[in-house]
Amino acid sequence: MSERTVAALVGVSRAYGTTVALEDVDLAVRRGEVLALLGPNGAGKTTAIRILVGLRRPDRGRALLFGRDPRRREARLRLGCTPQETSLPATLTVRETLDLVRAHFPRPAATAALLERFELTGLADRQNGGLSGGQRRRLAVALAFAGNPELIVLDEPTTGLDVSARRIVWRAIAEHAAAGGAVLLTTHYLEEAEALATRVAVIACARIRAEGPVAAIRDRAGVTRIRIDAGDLPDVPGVDRREHVDGATTLYARDAGAVVRELVRRGVPLDGLEVRRATLEEAFLGLTQAET
Repeated sequence: MSERTVAALVGVSRAYGTTVALEDVDLAVRRGEVLALLGPNGAGKTTAIRILVGLRRPDRGRALLFGRDPRRREARLRLGCTPQETSLPATLTVRETLDLVRAHFPRPAATAALLERFELTGLADRQNGGLSGGQRRRLAVALAFAGNPELIVLDEPTTGLDVSARRIVWRAIAEHAAAGGAVLLTTHYLEEAEALATRVAVIACARIRAEGPVAAIRDRAGVTRIRIDAGDLPDVPGVDRREHVDGATTLYARDAGAVVRELVRRGVPLDGLEVRRATLEEAFLGLTQAET
């Protein structure tokens, strides 16, 4: 592992019976970055995280957490984690829950700072059983930060949060990375990855299909979006896929110029023509569909 790498999967494979969850996966998380692990349901994201934090063993390959086996206590003391599903003791208050987790770490974050950072101060003395789903999720994310860890791993951290609560979590993630910490997250919100990620890894069918900065992932997919105010367009070469929404047609192509020239040659009216680079979501769809 390099000096900047805090966690890594090296040639990791894992199967559950006849179902292959991961196949020869290499992945590294580095200091000062937010790495977004993206992929469709069942692609292997959660299995990768569980192996990385020591909750599962690989069938082949190895996981390293701060250069050690992730099951080692000294490695886990430098880690904070929020899984997809978090069960909180119903009768403990928010403050008591934070303090319970903080007690497991040698240099934890201050309770008051955690309450303020995740806008939980007004809920500090409320029992977990009385929290809304979004409030429980915010507390679950706060617990990942409670030990003042170097690496934070978040599996779908903002699922179920409204826009305001999501921004609170986003700010905490960005601040942690800016201070030199590392963050690994999975998310179904592609705008979340686009807003936060320093680097993106796309996983599909148990393998890493693409890895790099957001712009590089877009370039790897090579998708351009062509939108025209017309409900029906002829089939032309070079179009990967098309969508029809509210009387407009959107074409996705690798060579937008060639597609537009062909439409002009066929006399198609180009009312409302809009051509732009693909978003991360559009590039992601192109990569996963092409590779599955």
